[in-house]
Amino acid sequence: MRKGGTEMKKTIVIWAVAVVGILSGCQNGKKPSDRVNPDVIDSEKIQLQNRIDRKFDDPQAHYQLGKIYQREGLLDRAAWEFTLALQFDPVHYAAQAAKVRVYKDLRQSDRMTVAAELFIDQAGGSAESLTLLGRAFQAEGLDDYALTCYQKALDRSPNSALLHKQIGLFYLNKKDLVKAEEYLRKSIQIDPYQPDVAEQLGKMGVVIQVPQPSAKPAPSQETAKPAAAP
Repeated sequence: MRKGGTEMKKTIVIWAVAVVGILSGCQNGKKPSDRVNPDVIDSEKIQLQNRIDRKFDDPQAHYQLGKIYQREGLLDRAAWEFTLALQFDPVHYAAQAAKVRVYKDLRQSDRMTVAAELFIDQAGGSAESLTLLGRAFQAEGLDDYALTCYQKALDRSPNSALLHKQIGLFYLNKKDLVKAEEYLRKSIQIDPYQPDVAEQLGKMGVVIQVPQPSAKPAPSQETAKPAAAP
């Protein structure tokens, strides 16, 4: 009986080691067939995998698959998919921000900082690019990097009503009403025809008069009269 029990224990240990090896291979492997987690196969993953199998250089499919892994806590695999997305679309701002977020969640602060600074530098050529990257950072909960992008964008386009509005809403979301009001006021000073900004300021107790578009002059009676019959 002891011999049989010992053999059974050996079998269990060997089986456990094999399972760990397989799971480790799935986590670190980069072959297309390994990207779908076999324990949690759902229709969305299958659809994305089919898209990737048909067109491997589909950045959006890699990004979406990475987001699934990110939600599941499979951060290494998520980072790999975001890397592939950026390989095929270097200015995929959502993938850039998601990759920085993964590094943060993995507590790899050095890699997070280097990646974030690289992406911000790459977007630095235009206010529009910085704004889009800032929104992507904000969506990932990376508010410090988002604000850096918005401020750099504002440096390049200081008279942008849209950027002042964006920063105002950013501060409003963070419950900083003083700064929110400052930027929203500036936005509507630059472009008075923003009913949504005026409404938001109104909710904050700031009364703003939105100019009404000038009405077209009514036609004169002479032009309105039909021509007299000959």
